[in-house]
Amino acid sequence: MEERVYTIPLRNVKEIKRTIRAPRAIREIKIFLTKHMKASDVKIDESVNHVIWARGIQKIPSKITVKAVKDDDGVVTATLAE
Repeated sequence: MEERVYTIPLRNVKEIKRTIRAPRAIREIKIFLTKHMKASDVKIDESVNHVIWARGIQKIPSKITVKAVKDDDGVVTATLAE
């Protein structure tokens, strides 16, 4: 089991259309974790989703800190870091 803490930048997501920013930010988190953890599957916890969607679809945070845990099957679970 492997555990890491990442600060994921979401500045590039703010350059796309306002109406699709929050869903795109979720996809960017999955892409980031797939690349850095060399994972086959990424699951995002509900707490991370709440932080992304807290101020609506248009006003996402500029960065987010997550704790990624990779199990033996290659599945990464991302939760909000404390």
